[in-house]
Amino acid sequence: MGAPKTAPKAKKKSTTLRRLFDLDPNPIPLPLPRPPQSETEPEPESATSVLLSLISSSSDPFSAQETNRQTISQLLSTLRLCKKPLPDHLVPPLLSLLSALLFRPLPPQPDPLLLLLLVVDVDDYFPPLSFSPSWPHLTLIYDALSALLAIVDSKSLHSHITHSFLSNLTALLHSADPRERHKLKSTYHQLYSQLTGERAFMRKSMRNALLEADRHCGLGVAELLEIWGSIINGFVVPLKEEHKSLLKRVLMPLHKSRGMPGFYKQLCYCVFQFVEKEMELGEVVVEGMVRYWPVANCHKEVLMIGELEELVEVLDSHQFGKVAVRICSRIANCMSSCNSQVAERALYLWSNEQFVEMASGVMDQILPPIVEAIENNLSSHWSKSIHHLTTSVKKLLEEMEPTLYSRCLEEIKNQEPIARQEEIKRRAMWEMVEMAGRL
Repeated sequence: MGAPKTAPKAKKKSTTLRRLFDLDPNPIPLPLPRPPQSETEPEPESATSVLLSLISSSSDPFSAQETNRQTISQLLSTLRLCKKPLPDHLVPPLLSLLSALLFRPLPPQPDPLLLLLLVVDVDDYFPPLSFSPSWPHLTLIYDALSALLAIVDSKSLHSHITHSFLSNLTALLHSADPRERHKLKSTYHQLYSQLTGERAFMRKSMRNALLEADRHCGLGVAELLEIWGSIINGFVVPLKEEHKSLLKRVLMPLHKSRGMPGFYKQLCYCVFQFVEKEMELGEVVVEGMVRYWPVANCHKEVLMIGELEELVEVLDSHQFGKVAVRICSRIANCMSSCNSQVAERALYLWSNEQFVEMASGVMDQILPPIVEAIENNLSSHWSKSIHHLTTSVKKLLEEMEPTLYSRCLEEIKNQEPIARQEEIKRRAMWEMVEMAGRL
């Protein structure tokens, strides 16, 4: 009676999923389920070989990527389970695979000049953004690269990471997808901390990328500056000439970029890092700001007035005395600006107690242009709010330096006839030029 009962059970055991795969004359080469880590160690080599075969059999890496997302996820989970360090012979094929999937030509960006013409108000210019439809797959690849870097020995990484790889990675920072730029920023940080021998080349690549900010519509500049911020924070004092040239030739010219409002905070952080390390660089910063001061962009003017205010708070009294005339001359010009936002922001500087305290030490040098701007506002500015603010500033300065303020007023009154005569001569000269042009 026992034999007939055991026969049906034997038939049920033979009708398993593995039995059906074994009986299939044309089996599909699907990867087997990964055994638990406690039973078997992960085999990254097998997962890598599957991906490499898929890439080699496809002329387009992205088509393979689209059809094998599950396999890429399997590679990522396998890399995360691997113990450090990864066997050296597995690093080159993995890097080649990830390079084939990541490095691709970015979509062409619109002409920056065309963008500037399309924007009605130049103050509203910001870099264009677009979200890549392949991001669900790209994020897996970036995670796989990060996991690979975490388990590869630094010495092995030095021998396998090439300059071409680093340059291509830097070029991807100009992607229009902010999610990809964020991933790249983390990956670049990771590489910079591990590749100590390649740091000079990586800094050079980032410098060149910043110099091409306008060419790429300002894309990736904020992320590059965030990377630079952490690098500058680690610079030792005294600073090298290479580091000082970064401030003078790369960071300060970024103030003239059309996309500056988009990376203003990151730029200020990098600049002030230099000044905090060496106060003498405050002169370089002020000189650069005056040189690249915006002429027809009111929003950038407001931002740069705020940057000047923060700079004054960082400087000591001795260094401020060296740049006080240039700073306050620029502030005086902004106080009498026709744009009410610019004039208001400049006038509000005098409500900053630290700024007023620093200015009081060099009042005899900075007061003449300030008094001239105040008198011009009271006599000819169109905005009532600016009149009110100017009156408050005038009362403050008269209370601080009554004698010096009166002397400046007398000098302005004495110079008025001379200014009128020069204006008459200038108009007469232009009339002569116009008459000569009509003949």
